[in-house]
Amino acid sequence: MIPLDARTSRTMSRVRSTGTTPETRVGQALRAIGLRYRKHVRALPGTPDFANRTQGWAVLVHGCFWHRHGCKRTTTPVHNAEHWAAKFARNQARDARVEAALAAAGLKVITIWECETRDAAALQARLAGELARTPPRSDMGGR
Repeated sequence: MIPLDARTSRTMSRVRSTGTTPETRVGQALRAIGLRYRKHVRALPGTPDFANRTQGWAVLVHGCFWHRHGCKRTTTPVHNAEHWAAKFARNQARDARVEAALAAAGLKVITIWECETRDAAALQARLAGELARTPPRSDMGGR
């Protein structure tokens, strides 16, 4: 792996993985439509951002840059291009493994992209539409 320069290392050290603005917006939308959830459920594959095992769903909140959504926020740094290409490929491979493992566990998986969290009404409508079709699960238990 190519070492990062000091400036890039400093910048990346400030990137949070939990408690982000998009994650907060998704939590607010879930509460607004009356859904209960647990955050960062370590007992589930990939530690989904939000999950309700009883109702059988998990929500993953992905940053457009890190997970390569394809929108205008999906830029690729010019400096250390090989490092970034490998990093993004690993992220996408991990995302696919996590989604498959959650689906194999019987959960409906919904991926919300960072750019989708800007419009609260549209986010609520999407989550309500996706999660309204999820029947309650009797075999998973509440915890």
